[in-house]
Amino acid sequence: MKTGPVLVPVLGDQLSPALSSLADRSRNDTVVLMMEVADETTYVRHHQAKIALILSAMRHFAEDLRAQGWQVDYVALDDPDNTGSFTGEVQRAVQRHGARGVEVTEPGEWRVRQMFDGWAGVLGVPVRVMPDTRFVCALPDFMAWAQGRRELRMEWFYRDMRRQTGLLMQGDQPEGGRWNFDADNRSGPEAGLTPPAPLHFAPDAVTQDVIALVRSRFGNHFGSLERFGWPVTRADAMRLLDHFIATRLADFGRWQDAMLADHDTMFHALVAPALNLGLLDPVEVCRKVEAAYRRGDAPLAAAEGFVRQVIGWREYIRGMYWLMMPDLATANALDATRDLPDFWWTGETRMRCIAQTVRATRDNAYAHHIQRLMIMGNFALIAGLDPQQVAAWFLAVYADAYEWVELPNVAGMALHADGGRLASKPYAASGAYISRMSDYCKGCQYNVKLKTGPDACPFNALYWHFLDRNTERLSRNPRLAQPYATWRRMSDDKRAEYVTSAEAFLATLD
Repeated sequence: MKTGPVLVPVLGDQLSPALSSLADRSRNDTVVLMMEVADETTYVRHHQAKIALILSAMRHFAEDLRAQGWQVDYVALDDPDNTGSFTGEVQRAVQRHGARGVEVTEPGEWRVRQMFDGWAGVLGVPVRVMPDTRFVCALPDFMAWAQGRRELRMEWFYRDMRRQTGLLMQGDQPEGGRWNFDADNRSGPEAGLTPPAPLHFAPDAVTQDVIALVRSRFGNHFGSLERFGWPVTRADAMRLLDHFIATRLADFGRWQDAMLADHDTMFHALVAPALNLGLLDPVEVCRKVEAAYRRGDAPLAAAEGFVRQVIGWREYIRGMYWLMMPDLATANALDATRDLPDFWWTGETRMRCIAQTVRATRDNAYAHHIQRLMIMGNFALIAGLDPQQVAAWFLAVYADAYEWVELPNVAGMALHADGGRLASKPYAASGAYISRMSDYCKGCQYNVKLKTGPDACPFNALYWHFLDRNTERLSRNPRLAQPYATWRRMSDDKRAEYVTSAEAFLATLD
């Protein structure tokens, strides 16, 4: 029997001092293993800035652990002996340190959990996989909540999370007498609306080294590093949160769905990458937002909208991911098969809304939730793009994208590929929604007021084409009763005109 230390692998999205695998460990009897492995940088071709963010955050976290007295074995990406995989590096570390066992916090992604489950058979030492306690809702609790329910709607789950945390509660009742203020948070942009500039963190020496490495090794990946300014430490992530609360939170709720071409981030917090890396804790983030509301520094609708996204939607999405995997990865309930158009990578399209979103994604590794859902996701849905290709794109291009959060949002929420298990209706919309919620239609080469023809906004005809080709699957959905009634009232000639216009545009994608 081996008598060496316990090996604790810490993954790139587990950068939390309170990580469960470290919580009960003695510094004198533990080796923390951190690994930069090629498999994780290339299983999809991640945005250059996303790779730089994760690697820099890992290196800074390793420094913090060493300062706290932990022994850290850090394997850099360009280490000549690096095997390029988690399993290979854990095997090498077990041998290198004579480790008597491995303790690790459960991963966020299904494919990595399959690796973990195979370790006991290849490492020759006991392997203990511990729950990830950084979420409000433990996975067994979510499975118990979902058991036997006919509808797994986020709203009911969210209310349980509010009760469990006490956030924005007065006793057992919601603050303000309502659980949800979403109806107050849907304003389109007003003339002259000018959001504050986002906080930018100048790369330090560690980050500059990582950026040079990424440019050298992944320079042919999508994305730019020129504007890299994400926080890569917990201290800077807290500064970003405080900056949001001081300068953006008050207006976040009202305009969280709005889009402006010259303001990529609007009033959003930009803390999702730090949350998903583990640099911030979801409850602490929400408590700071709640405190701002109670001080009178932000309206209730803004605070509730933020809290709902973090302890409601984020927790719910994680639970739904594990509930529906592995089938979710190949789900395609609407039989969508069209290949991803090149302009999803190049941004070279006459559709200004997509061109602007792709440009912002390339520059920042970021787009906010409405740009993702109602521009890119909406187009993918109504154009019938292949769900696996769309999911791979979303996973690759956004700094906060990990499969557990990306896949259910894309396959379930945006594409209805799960057959409606997650969302009660497909989030399909015509150009009128984009015009109402953005300034993208101004200056666009297409005319959003035209319904059909070569100069009409493609979203208009595609919307009706989507409903028409999915009549058998969707017409009985009560939330689509009105649009289907409208479609049936149209003349045969009008319906044919929409279908012909949509198919002419779709032919340009092929």
